[in-house]
Amino acid sequence: MTHETAISDVEIIWILMFSFDSVAKLGSGIATDSLGRPLKEGDRVAYTYFYPCGRCYACLHKEPAACPHKIERPVGPSTFPHLHGAFADHYYLRPGGAIFKVPDQLADEAVAGVNCALSQVIYGLHVAGVRFGDRVVIQGAGGLGVQAAAVAKDMGAATVIVVDQIPGRLELARAFGADHTLNLKEVPDRKERVKLVRQWTGGAGADVACDLVGFPAVIPEGIEMLRSGGTYLEIGTISRGATFDFEPSLLVWGSKKIVGVIQYDPWVIPRALDFLVRTKDRWPWPRILSHKYSLDKINEAFAASEWHNKETTSITRAALTP
Repeated sequence: MTHETAISDVEIIWILMFSFDSVAKLGSGIATDSLGRPLKEGDRVAYTYFYPCGRCYACLHKEPAACPHKIERPVGPSTFPHLHGAFADHYYLRPGGAIFKVPDQLADEAVAGVNCALSQVIYGLHVAGVRFGDRVVIQGAGGLGVQAAAVAKDMGAATVIVVDQIPGRLELARAFGADHTLNLKEVPDRKERVKLVRQWTGGAGADVACDLVGFPAVIPEGIEMLRSGGTYLEIGTISRGATFDFEPSLLVWGSKKIVGVIQYDPWVIPRALDFLVRTKDRWPWPRILSHKYSLDKINEAFAASEWHNKETTSITRAALTP
């Protein structure tokens, strides 16, 4: 768990990534979560699944999310203590991590995406500097993009614009606070899309634009949608080797900047849980998690959730239930 060895018994987990568990066994001397709240076996918990080293340049400058060592090379189940993998019915939490009790008023389905995507977009928008009254463009209306729309509105964004090509996703984005949506199929011309964003932002462009889709080809367009002095948040493209063509002088003459973010600091998780409690009647959180699969159906879950090159998909996000 937090300071000692602990094992977690997974309930509804992993929205095809990381999520929350219920405590199967507490380590010796562990009686509270990272905020000092009482913790017992059977409690539901959300936690960091990465471990900043505490000894590198980034960590010593109080930037644990930027630690280059926080994600180690994956090891298989033959390596002690064996329970390393996300797709399993137990997961081992190492000493030194952060763990937080899940509020009782939240349903399992609402908490399933608290790590990725919710905590990720909260931290990303925080780092990008979203402020009250800002105009925000979100490229991609998947799990990251839809939740980013709700978070941006909660942070005080005056205008949130979401770009995608699947109508059902765009409809869900509107339900989660998007003021405008842009369908790539309906507006196929890039210049026209940029023109619409300018129109919806009073002629200036967006204060912050975000890649939450994971295709590098969208990045130049997103940067073009920014106002002079705007910030581009890059979260979506995590695959190494993916590239795009770009003219750097556009950053210089536009006084624009690109911010890359991977994961988040531990303080984000309890704020994400509080956000879910505060907004459980404002946003339709049950609609995020549309399908559940048993652990032995994991390959089917991935195949059914794939949206690339599809006109539509009935799945917004899927969860595994061991």
